[in-house]
Amino acid sequence: MNFQPLANRVLIEREEEVTTTASGIIIPDNAKEKPLQGKVLAVGPDAKEEGISEGDTVVFGKYSGNEIVLDDKEYLILNSDEILGILK
Repeated sequence: MNFQPLANRVLIEREEEVTTTASGIIIPDNAKEKPLQGKVLAVGPDAKEEGISEGDTVVFGKYSGNEIVLDDKEYLILNSDEILGILK
C-alpha cells in the first residue's frame, strides 16, 4: 500500500476490540462497536507539524473520519483535529 494523506489528514488502521469479556463470554461480531483507537500508518505534512507521527496509537471520536478500502482492507482517514489524543 502506498498512500500519502494530504494537508492535516491521517491514515489510521483501527485496532481490534477484545472479543471476550473478563468472565469469558464471547461477544458476537454484530454486538461489537468499532474501536475508537488505532495505529497511525501515514501522516499529511500539516498533521506532522501538530506532533502526530507514523506508528502513534491515537484515540478518536465515535463518528470521526471517513472509511476507505485499500488493498481489500478497511482504513480510516481523519483530520488531525478529530484526533482526541495520543496513547503513550
